[in-house]
Amino acid sequence: MKNASIFWCTGFSGAGKTTLSLRAEEELAASGFSVKVLDGDAIREAYKVKLGFSRKDIEKNNTNIVKICEVERENYDILIVPAISPIDCFRKKARKKLGPYFYLIYLSTNIDSLKRRDPKGLYGKADRGEVVDLIGYSKNNPYEVPADADLKIDTSSSLTLESSVKTIVEFIKKHSRG
Repeated sequence: MKNASIFWCTGFSGAGKTTLSLRAEEELAASGFSVKVLDGDAIREAYKVKLGFSRKDIEKNNTNIVKICEVERENYDILIVPAISPIDCFRKKARKKLGPYFYLIYLSTNIDSLKRRDPKGLYGKADRGEVVDLIGYSKNNPYEVPADADLKIDTSSSLTLESSVKTIVEFIKKHSRG
């Protein structure tokens, strides 16, 4: 039976969580690790109950992700979880529940970079008033920056995608139990 290490990637929408996670998954799998990416957006959509972005709904989604991690960790060496997870106490609950092999990766990005990328068009919609609760951007829905991240990468810096993937892959290999 396996007991996967869990690498929880947090950051604003558009920070690169899913992109980096999927690229890391490819490289780690090519190195012989069994890896699964549990994307927060995909999990949010998989549940029958429609979740919004209220504090209660965010907690519910994070709780669902933790439950899936508990089940899936028996099947893999590594689980990578790209999820905004903006609330510090919920991340701490995930760490406590899934530890000791739980690692928090914080992808920090400045707002200008996020607005330039805007792969889902969310920042443009927020600026036009079409989205009122964009996490970390809307005043009524803050993102609490983690003080306890095990790895921090600034994805708005001059680092290339490849160097960010390399940093994450090296970190995961160093801390993986697989």
